[in-house]
Amino acid sequence: MPHFRRRPLLAALPGLALMSAKALAQETPLKLGTATAGGGFPVYGAAFIKAIRAADPTLAIDEVNTKGSTENVPLLEAGKLDLALVQGEVVQDIFSGTGRPPTPLKVVTAMYASPGMFVVRADSPYRRIADLKGRPVAWGARGSGLVILGRYVVDGVGLDAEKDFAPVYLDRAGDGPAMVIDGRVAALWGGGTRWPGFVAVANAPGGARFIVPDAAEIDRILARYGFLKRIIVPAGMFPGQTAAMPTVGSWSFVLARPGLDEAIGYRLAAALHKAERTGAPSEQLSETTAKNTLDALPRPGTLQSGVARYDREIGLLP
Repeated sequence: MPHFRRRPLLAALPGLALMSAKALAQETPLKLGTATAGGGFPVYGAAFIKAIRAADPTLAIDEVNTKGSTENVPLLEAGKLDLALVQGEVVQDIFSGTGRPPTPLKVVTAMYASPGMFVVRADSPYRRIADLKGRPVAWGARGSGLVILGRYVVDGVGLDAEKDFAPVYLDRAGDGPAMVIDGRVAALWGGGTRWPGFVAVANAPGGARFIVPDAAEIDRILARYGFLKRIIVPAGMFPGQTAAMPTVGSWSFVLARPGLDEAIGYRLAAALHKAERTGAPSEQLSETTAKNTLDALPRPGTLQSGVARYDREIGLLP
């Protein structure tokens, strides 16, 4: 009898070891790369982690501040991050293989649309993009994907971000608003309807004015860069903004490293969908929906396998 009892027990040991390894892996917090303090990515990252924790308390995620999108991509590809926030123009480049092989990274969710705009002081004389020629413009932190969006936008209207402006690049995204307010730069470039830099300048004494491409410039930009989208910033998003502002922009994404466990992707999708169904826990996640993700995918086949499995179960994918 002892002989027969031992054999099933010994046979089960590899399975028990495997289960323990999986349990330990799930207890290790996922690393989410965001960006420098003061920008939109850390704000979104905090809201993202809070929503996941509320829906699935056992799925731990730690935020990692980075230089932004252009650093997040190689860190993800090297497996040094599990998840990261990546701005739309960078996503477009890496999935299309612009200047490099197409990336093996996968999409977990669309974050939000990023309408690109300049913000200036309300008492400044600048009202059009051309008015900023030769002026100091803070384009953002060097590693930020918003810098790339800015280059696309001004290139689309026949200007060069390096040659036609006096470019200023920031060590921290949060330094930009103060530079506009005290006059060190004429304008700050950014993206997002409630981007922290825009909010900071708009709420400062004296207020802000926003500069966007006009209708003809939007047509020129989209003719040159078809992956960008028309986006309208509704009236009333900022103090003193009485009219809607049409501009261009793109969707940012949460991307996953190659080989992220399908089960983890499934749990992330389920947690985000729960947050979506129960009402977004913050305005930062108001556009983070399963449908928006599928509509905004940069390429077919780029959805993380666990997310795709969840979307099939809820009827969003065949």
